[in-house]
Amino acid sequence: MTGSFVDGGFGNGGFGNEGFARRVRRAYARIAEADRPEVWIALRPQEEVLAEAAAVDPALPLAGALVAVKDNIDVAGLPTTAGAPSFAYEPAADATAVARLRAAGAVVLGKTNLDQFATGLVGTRSPHGAVRGAVDPERVSGGSSSGSAVAVALGFADLALGTDTAGSGRVPAALQGIVGVKPTRGLVPTTGVVPACRSLDCVTVFARELGLARRAAELLEGPDGVDPLARTGAPLPAPGAAPRVAVPTAEHLEGLADGWAEAFAAAVEVLRAGGAEVVEVDVAPLLEAAQLLYGGAFVAERTLAVGEHVAAHPELVGTDLDPTVAAIVLGGRAFSAVDAFRDQQRLAELGAAGRAALAGTDALLTPTTTWHPTIAQVAADPVGANARMGRFTNFANLLDMASLAVPAGTVAGLPFGVMLTGPAFSDRVLAQLAQRLADPVVELFVVGAHLSGQPLNHELVAAGASPVGPARTSGRYRLFALDTVPPKPGLVRCAEGESGAAVAGEVWRLPASGFGALAAAVPQPMALGAAVLEDGRTVRSFLAEPAATAGAEDITHHGSWPAALAARRERAVAPSAR
Repeated sequence: MTGSFVDGGFGNGGFGNEGFARRVRRAYARIAEADRPEVWIALRPQEEVLAEAAAVDPALPLAGALVAVKDNIDVAGLPTTAGAPSFAYEPAADATAVARLRAAGAVVLGKTNLDQFATGLVGTRSPHGAVRGAVDPERVSGGSSSGSAVAVALGFADLALGTDTAGSGRVPAALQGIVGVKPTRGLVPTTGVVPACRSLDCVTVFARELGLARRAAELLEGPDGVDPLARTGAPLPAPGAAPRVAVPTAEHLEGLADGWAEAFAAAVEVLRAGGAEVVEVDVAPLLEAAQLLYGGAFVAERTLAVGEHVAAHPELVGTDLDPTVAAIVLGGRAFSAVDAFRDQQRLAELGAAGRAALAGTDALLTPTTTWHPTIAQVAADPVGANARMGRFTNFANLLDMASLAVPAGTVAGLPFGVMLTGPAFSDRVLAQLAQRLADPVVELFVVGAHLSGQPLNHELVAAGASPVGPARTSGRYRLFALDTVPPKPGLVRCAEGESGAAVAGEVWRLPASGFGALAAAVPQPMALGAAVLEDGRTVRSFLAEPAATAGAEDITHHGSWPAALAARRERAVAPSAR
């Protein structure tokens, strides 16, 4: 069951209310077939949803979109439990975010399971059971917005609402291979949301497609006159043609799950291939700030939110109340006001250092999380396993940053995701950069064995490439005949002061996924880099490591590899012709 926006409306397999009804019936059939009862805390009766869908105006921007709502967000007519039955109450009205989705034509299916009181990044801390991963049921779904993410990933819902304090709107998105949008703090009012850390909480959006996720998130924006922390701000200007993206240094990428470092490198290469400048930065201040969320006095805000309820029901710990969550919530009582002010001052210092490190960049690109544990691994070490999940997410809300998680392929058959994070109100900037990852096209300049008619051209075709046309480099390159099988030339950019010439080749356009496969298979002494063409454009190109050209024949004067091959053939037949 898929959906996408077409000409400003939601494509539902047939516009109009009959199409909406078909979507609802398919959703409930899918829910029954999947047999994932742990996803839902409350699922509305099908006939009730059908009746609501029948009344939707097809002209609305989200007309017919089916929505799952995390059960710490109010939906009128359904109890709000925050994952604790003893905490349940009947809301008098929809949360502002839910009301705005419904006003845009969306229809709510029900309330989803979560890490209790939105405290966790694993999706297992619930009396309703662990929410299993959509791809591998032996693995966690990620939390705390676990049910919402899995409902989207399994095709039950087109959209889902979650919340995010430490990464709950991003980690489960990455582990389920979907998009997670965490807006700038306060852009979406939290009226009708059970708080985790009231000053840090954000309402988030999940979808399978970036465009739908961002459309929904933008419809949620704006103060509602009720939430005192809601705000507006001027969107940051769009990045230039060559955006500058920061990535962590190698030391801060250590400890990733097997294959994830390589997958992240491939995502970085996709951005480079799309014209972005990538710079390494020291993210140590951000990672230290992340530790304050659970390791410092900020956890006391969780005590303020639900600590009174947990403290009043010690007999329910281990049944209705999750023991790990209860310990975290009540642990906030150990901190004093002095601790709180000390941590606020330290956070301000780390934030200043982090902003200085990122100065001059449009966004920070990181893996969304560090690993995808099994349910058994989390059960064996509930706190330690969870702590690993938030390395790259915990600092964003503390430091008032926007963030967006998008899929970036798979590793060993499981989803892998990356995340773009930027300053407050950079939401649209992040979306534009994410588009380069979600549906990018790469232009690749080739001069040798990948040219049309040459022995490796089939690799380009297999990667989904199509020819753009002939092109030439600027006049600052040299071409060498390398000693390889099959024969290949090596393109090298001249150093400052060295003479060079224009070299002819071809530009091919290919999807980023195909480019990533090519990039991963490039053998030495070849490398992928950037070439400047004679029209001034900079595009990705196969280049040769300078050391590989030592002793190699300089064939620059031929102007191209085919011309050099033709000259070689002429020399080979010349003796017999005499």
